Amino acid sequence: MKAVKIVLFLLLSLSFYGCGSYSFTGIQTDAKTVQVKYFQNTAAIVEPGIERTFTNKLQEAIQNQTSLGLTNSNADLVYEGEIVDYRISPMTATANYTASQNRLTISVLVKFSNAKKEEENFEKRFSFYQDYEGDAQLTGSKLTEVVDFIFTRITQDIINESLAKW
Repeated sequence: MKAVKIVLFLLLSLSFYGCGSYSFTGIQTDAKTVQVKYFQNTAAIVEPGIERTFTNKLQEAIQNQTSLGLTNSNADLVYEGEIVDYRISPMTATANYTASQNRLTISVLVKFSNAKKEEENFEKRFSFYQDYEGDAQLTGSKLTEVVDFIFTRITQDIINESLAKW
């Protein structure tokens, strides 16, 4: 009976040991530190403050999904870039020739550098959009809601491209 307990204990221990290297987020990196440089807003239409919002959102996403330490210099991984497009487009029209639905599209150009695996470096444009009612003014809490939705999608796409090796 004691031998059965020992065998069961060993099997259970080995099964937990095998789970130790698995990441539920799919992020696999041997890097320890990350730096997110300030993303400038160079879009033709400049919405004040979204560059700070995007930089903070990317930092938060990385910190929430990885165990990487955030640093200001000499990081293993570096994200830098700029917001290159901020565009509002009418999507559907009414009989009175007014927009019944608009779309905000934001694009970010990201340069990713991995000091440990330079073959993973890239420079890529990430873009996403959110539709909203045509009679809504894109200001205040509505602007915050739409921009947060777009930046959440873009930051997730950036993390998937740079760290998640599916």
